[in-house]
Amino acid sequence: MKGMIVVDIDRCLGCKSCELACGVEHSESKELHKAIVEYPTPASRVKVEASEDLSIPLACRQCEDAPCVKVCPTKALERTSQEEPVLINSELCIGCKWCILVCPFGVIRMDKTGKAILKCDMCFKRLLLGKIPSCVLACPTKALQFKSLDEVTAEKRKDYLTKFIKDGKYINETG
Repeated sequence: MKGMIVVDIDRCLGCKSCELACGVEHSESKELHKAIVEYPTPASRVKVEASEDLSIPLACRQCEDAPCVKVCPTKALERTSQEEPVLINSELCIGCKWCILVCPFGVIRMDKTGKAILKCDMCFKRLLLGKIPSCVLACPTKALQFKSLDEVTAEKRKDYLTKFIKDGKYINETG
């Protein structure tokens, strides 16, 4: 896997294509026209939150030292390696909601039955096939992107250097 979903909030329109794609990806049929009549209705693991001028797709950030994994009494939440996302085994989940309470991003929620939690798994089955998460694929503005850690750090270095070097001259923070 060795990648992460990166959000560019300036590009998000709040269209919820990511939510729809996620729901379809986690459906039995994996097809929109069939998924909408499935019971229970497939649920998205990403949620677009909107305020006045801002929309942000929120999903599990796959914390390196995930508090949800640590607090789970049944080991329903697990990560088998640092390169993999935190996954939920719904059969083991007892719906205690401890993970919901400790999630620093507030992105874990109960499923419609109230018996197990829902959280982003970064479309782990797709990742194993060398594909990108469905929410990233569906985003029409590329507000969601799947990037390697190396790509993210290279972009941050470039942004930092660009901020302090202009026209071949060093610019200090005071101007």
